Amino acid sequence: MLLAGLLAGQAEAAPLRVGDAVLEPVALDALPGFGDDDLTAALAAFRATCRPDQPQAPVLAEAAPDAPRQDLAAACAAAAAVPSEGAREFFLRRFAAYRVLRPARETPAERRAGFLTGYFEPELDGSPVPTPDFTVPALARPDDLVSLEPGETRPGLDPSLRAARREGDALTPYPDRAAIEDGALGPRTRPLVWLRDAVDLLVLQVQGSGRVRLPDGRSVRLAYDGRNGLPYTSVARLIVTSGHLPLEGLTLERWTGWLRAHPAIARDLIRRNASYIFFRLDDGAPETGPRGAAGAPLTAGRSLAVDATLWRYGLPFWLDGALPEPEGGSVPLRRLVIAQDTGSAIVGPARGDLYLGTGARAGATAGLLRDPARFVVLLPKPDAPGAAP
Repeated sequence: MLLAGLLAGQAEAAPLRVGDAVLEPVALDALPGFGDDDLTAALAAFRATCRPDQPQAPVLAEAAPDAPRQDLAAACAAAAAVPSEGAREFFLRRFAAYRVLRPARETPAERRAGFLTGYFEPELDGSPVPTPDFTVPALARPDDLVSLEPGETRPGLDPSLRAARREGDALTPYPDRAAIEDGALGPRTRPLVWLRDAVDLLVLQVQGSGRVRLPDGRSVRLAYDGRNGLPYTSVARLIVTSGHLPLEGLTLERWTGWLRAHPAIARDLIRRNASYIFFRLDDGAPETGPRGAAGAPLTAGRSLAVDATLWRYGLPFWLDGALPEPEGGSVPLRRLVIAQDTGSAIVGPARGDLYLGTGARAGATAGLLRDPARFVVLLPKPDAPGAAP
């Protein structure tokens, strides 16, 4: 509707809005750094999200405001025939760029930067059975858990809840973390693996997936398989606001180390995060990344988690910010990424979480990335019959 008019050149139309943000048209090829980016990598990530054999492919078109779903489908179809050297022309021809302007108190929008964080796939030690060294279970999805799609509500449930418990014909709020840890689910779930402690489980749940090394040398991947739908509270932020550690220099290694050194306080802080994540064993190719919410394997540095109530999976975004380096300092971050995932802490139109890969180095970078960044979304142009890719 609004998008179609805007793309047809109706300058007098009201500005396109997503959530509480205004989208300002910009020239894609004039964005600083666009000509230097490896758009072949972005095209590969885009194609992965478009693949029809992805188990969650239908969600590709479910969560976009105002944008005709057939336009993104047309871009997906066209991408299959694009040679690697044609990636730049493909994005320029098929998409229109819009800067995401965040709201201000005094005016409808202003040129404030959005906020970008990073996440990664941790590598943890574990056991298929409980032992004195591995005492905390990573649980499978319970059989009474009902997940709600972005924007979906059910009668009698608080609209903020993203999941519910099925009790006969009724839906009720799901137990919180503390209740689950105290055994509220009973036989409705089962341990997939046992981890070293509650801190490792928290890291696994915050990141949404992970690889677990078993004592016999095997490695298994745990993939996200739903959550209890209650609000997420950052334990790292609780550590800071409670005065235990300063925000400056707060790395993943530092705050998890602090939790292990103060187990009694750690238990209380962790249980204040009511959100709880469940997992499944993923037997996918180990050389690929974990699957995001769109069903596609994540690509380090090219996959973005977004607010799925506002943005459709598969939409490209241009990021303009800085990427910290574990050794110190930072490098410019100017690249095209693809919306392939979401997270309970990713809320708002100018908020993203960049997937950075597997292992300790990716984790160190992810722990440092919490900086302003400018977001430009690429919305698909209306498809014309016979249009070239």
